[in-house]
Amino acid sequence: MEFTDQMLRTFTLKKTPKRIVSLVPSQTELLYDLGLEDRIVGITKFCIHPYHLKSTKTIVGGTKNIKLDKIKELQPDLILCNKEENTKEIVETLEKFFPVHVSDVKTIDESMEMITQYGNMLRCNTEAAKINQKIAFHLKDFQEFVKDIPVQKVAYFIWRKPWMVAGQDTFVNYLLKLCKFENIYEAHGRYPEVNIEKIRSEGDPDMVMLSSEPYPFKEEHAFELGRFTHHAKTIFVDGEYFSWYGSRLVKAFSYFKKLHQSL
Repeated sequence: MEFTDQMLRTFTLKKTPKRIVSLVPSQTELLYDLGLEDRIVGITKFCIHPYHLKSTKTIVGGTKNIKLDKIKELQPDLILCNKEENTKEIVETLEKFFPVHVSDVKTIDESMEMITQYGNMLRCNTEAAKINQKIAFHLKDFQEFVKDIPVQKVAYFIWRKPWMVAGQDTFVNYLLKLCKFENIYEAHGRYPEVNIEKIRSEGDPDMVMLSSEPYPFKEEHAFELGRFTHHAKTIFVDGEYFSWYGSRLVKAFSYFKKLHQSL
């Protein structure tokens, strides 16, 4: 059976995969929510949902540094990667030995497309369709919820030393727009380094968001930023809801509602 992934790469599966290695945390969560826990044999150290998988599945490294020998020992029927999470070198290495599906998700439509592809590859079309239906329902409900909410300017920080933010052409930026947040750094690249001393002249945000991942921001970092943001409100946000796709989106819109209600 020949399949095409979201990078328009074609690959062949001799049978329905029963041994899957996932190198992407949100895609590991999706496999679980599709009812495929028994087929997962390998995950990354960052695959923390559901938490018990870390003690029941083989850890094959991180998203950028894999342990190829461990993956070979698992003899997977399929490896799941992502254009942003994993490097081109990792994909090119793995596809010499095993079928590899690479996702590329920057919008909800692309997330739902990925879920549909999983349904086709893994023979769980009904389960995939149910997740997509839930996402579509909650999305429509949320769009109605935010339609009259005024737009606020924000800066979404993901790293410190150097200070880095989410910018254009990212899933984070897409969800910020959906939530009626205007990203002041949208035109600065995908994940640009920024000078916090110039934050007011570069956009003067109404709000500064400190993501829970990948950097563990603390109160002292909010205070550090506050010296330069003047009137902006600084809040800590759950980065998983702003950057994880797949089945996480079923829960995300409820989080976004609560976020708006707390502002």
